[in-house]
Amino acid sequence: MIINHNMNALNAHRNMTANTNSAGKSMEKLSSGLRINRAGDDAAGLAISEKMRGQIRGLDQASRNAQDGISLIQTAEGALNETHNILQRMRELAVQSANDTNITEDRAAIQEEINALTQEIDRISEQTEFNKQTLLDGSFNGTFQIGANANQTINLEINSMNSSKLGLTSNVTVTETVAGAAGGGALLKDGEYTIKDNKVFDVDGKQVGVYDSTAKKVTAADGKASYTFTTGIEDGGKFTVSGTGANASQEVKKDVTGTLKNLAPGEYSIEGTNILRDGKKVGTIDSTTKITKFEVDGKEISVDELKTFGILKDNTGSAVVADSKFSVNGTDVSSSVKASGSIETINKAIENVSTQRAKLGAVQNRLEHTTANLNNTSENLTAAESRVRDVDMAKEMMTFSKNNILSQAAQAMLAQANQQPQGVLQLLR
Repeated sequence: MIINHNMNALNAHRNMTANTNSAGKSMEKLSSGLRINRAGDDAAGLAISEKMRGQIRGLDQASRNAQDGISLIQTAEGALNETHNILQRMRELAVQSANDTNITEDRAAIQEEINALTQEIDRISEQTEFNKQTLLDGSFNGTFQIGANANQTINLEINSMNSSKLGLTSNVTVTETVAGAAGGGALLKDGEYTIKDNKVFDVDGKQVGVYDSTAKKVTAADGKASYTFTTGIEDGGKFTVSGTGANASQEVKKDVTGTLKNLAPGEYSIEGTNILRDGKKVGTIDSTTKITKFEVDGKEISVDELKTFGILKDNTGSAVVADSKFSVNGTDVSSSVKASGSIETINKAIENVSTQRAKLGAVQNRLEHTTANLNNTSENLTAAESRVRDVDMAKEMMTFSKNNILSQAAQAMLAQANQQPQGVLQLLR
C-alpha cells in the first residue's frame, strides 16, 4: 500500500478530463449546428467546404447580376414599347394624310404632330437610362457576369433608336470648299477636259454661259469673256472650279460626306447645294434662281438655300468654310404621294424597333433561364456543403450524453480513489 502516488485517482482524473473535453466539444457542435468549427475538427472537410462556400456565394451573386441585367433590359424594352406606340401613331397619321379628303391645312396639322412625335422618339433615345447609363443612344455595349468563375459572361449591345437611325431623318455633314485665283478660277492648262453639262451657272442659279460641244468652247451669256464650270464630279471628291478672265464669277460647290438612308419619295428640306453619289451628279440647277431638285436612289429632294462666298483678291489662294450639317426629314405628309412614301418609311422604322425588341427579349429569356440554373446549382452545392459541414444533431446529442455520463462517473470514481489513502491511517493506529 502506497500513499505518494494514488494511481487510481490519477486514472480517474484523466478519464474525467477527457470525457469533460469531449462533452464540451459536443456542446459546441450542438450549439453551433456545425460539425466543423475549426480546422482541427476536420482539416480536409474544412478545405472542401470552403471551396463550396466560395462557389455558392459566387453563384448567388451571379444570380443577382442576371436579375439586374433583366431589369436593365426591361427598362430598355419598356422605352422601345413606347417608341413602337409612337411609330404606330405616326403611321396612322400618315395613312390619314394620304387620303385626299384632307386639305393643306389638315395635312399641316398632321405634319406638326408627326414632327413632335419624331422629337419624342429622339428624347426617348437620349434619356432612357439605367443606373446612369444611357441605353438607346447606341453607346451601350455591356457585359453581364452570369457565373461564379471568370469569363462566364454574356454581352448585350443595344443599337441607337433615334429617328435618324430608324430612317425617319438623316444627317449629312457638308464640307464647303472654294478655291480660285483673283477675279475667278485658275487658268486652264493645256490638256483635255470633260464638261458634264452644256450650261454653266453661278451660285445664284443664273445661266452665265453655254458650252458648245462641237466647237469645244464656252461662250459667256452676258457677252463677257468670263465663265465658271466644273470639269468633273467624283464620288467623295471635290468640285474643280476653273475659268478665264479677270471678272469671272466664282462658282461655289460643296463636298458631301455622309449617307442618306431610307429616304421616302417626296420633297425634303436641305440647307446646302450639291450632293454626290457614286460619282454622278445628282443635282440640277434651273435657269432662274436656285437648284431645285436632286435624285438620290429615285428619291426627290428640294433645296431651299444656297450659300455664297466672296472672291479672293490674291492671284492664288483658297477659301474654306467650316463643316456644317443639314437634316433630311423623311416623314413628310404634305401630299398624298409623300404621305404614302412616309408610310413605307415608318414601316421600316417599326421593323427596326421590332428587331431590337426581339433581341432584347431573347437575351431576357436567356437571363431568366440562367437565373433558374444558377439558383438550382447553388441549392445543390449548399446541400453538398451541408453534408460536409453540418452536424447530425441526434447523433451528436447521443455522443454528448455518453461523454457527460462518463464524466460524472469519472468524477465519482475520483472521489472514491481519493478515499483509499485513508486506509493507511488505520494501520498506523
